[in-house]
Amino acid sequence: MKNFTDKLPAAVRLRALGQGEQGAKWLAGLDEMAAKFESDWGLQLGDVLSGGTEALVVEAVVLEINAETATDMPTDGLAVLKLGLPGSANIETEVRAFERVAGEGYAKLLRYDLDANALLLERLGSQLGSEARSTESQIHIICETLQQSWRKLSEPSGFMTGQEKAEWLAEFIERGWRKYAKPCSKKAAYRALDFCTERADEFSLDNAFLIHGDAHAQNLLAVPVPGSGSTSGSASGEYRFVDPDGLCAEKACDLAVPMREWSDELILGSTARLARQRCNLLSTLTGEDEHAIWQWGYMERISTALVLLSIDRHKEAELMLAVAEKLTDQPV
Repeated sequence: MKNFTDKLPAAVRLRALGQGEQGAKWLAGLDEMAAKFESDWGLQLGDVLSGGTEALVVEAVVLEINAETATDMPTDGLAVLKLGLPGSANIETEVRAFERVAGEGYAKLLRYDLDANALLLERLGSQLGSEARSTESQIHIICETLQQSWRKLSEPSGFMTGQEKAEWLAEFIERGWRKYAKPCSKKAAYRALDFCTERADEFSLDNAFLIHGDAHAQNLLAVPVPGSGSTSGSASGEYRFVDPDGLCAEKACDLAVPMREWSDELILGSTARLARQRCNLLSTLTGEDEHAIWQWGYMERISTALVLLSIDRHKEAELMLAVAEKLTDQPV
């Protein structure tokens, strides 16, 4: 039996251990579970992919393409097996998001088993964030791909709404700020809470779309050139998202993630001016309201820093919060 547990990313292991007995049981049975899917789905499993926080993600080759697996199956059989942490409701949400978007801006879903929190996806290429591109170029590609994937929703369809997301962020920020010994000023934390209240109040189905919810450059992968035999490059010029959170919300909520990223660039320059320029770029590229983009971005900056603290990535968290402090007094 192949050993995947020892190669599990540290962040995934920490999250599993944080679940107590349930997480420990998942870790103990992970290799056996992977072997079961390798056999049941006719796969040959390869290397563990890094970067995940909530699942084991393994390269796979589909050896047996039959009636059940033929739909959208790449001709080369290259795929990725994802085994999510136990109790992860997000795997079911991912499946619904993948099915709704149907490969337009998202990776193609090949198979799934909700009982086991397992997905089989097409294998894509390099992460956008690993390519030698400027931040502005990455933002252009993120916005272009998001616009391919956004789907108008007339009802929540089982996805968390923008109102619920904002209310959840408020609770998470308030609890996390106290749990981690008030890692930013009270003023910064309460600024984020005020924005959460406003975005929750502004939610409307009239302006609601299925959005990704975690649209950063590491979740955006290059589509390999057909027949190239390689998944490492981006010569096709096309990209697709993986790991959708799946939300029913205003599009500006999706633009919060590129707003919160690349903190090192913001802290080294005129932070407020550079953040305003980024917000304006996101608004120009998508036609979305700068006010909403700014608020969602600030909320995500504070909340993501608290998540990073929970998985011992303190330097990244401190950098995010340092930027937030410099933006606290900015008018909106």
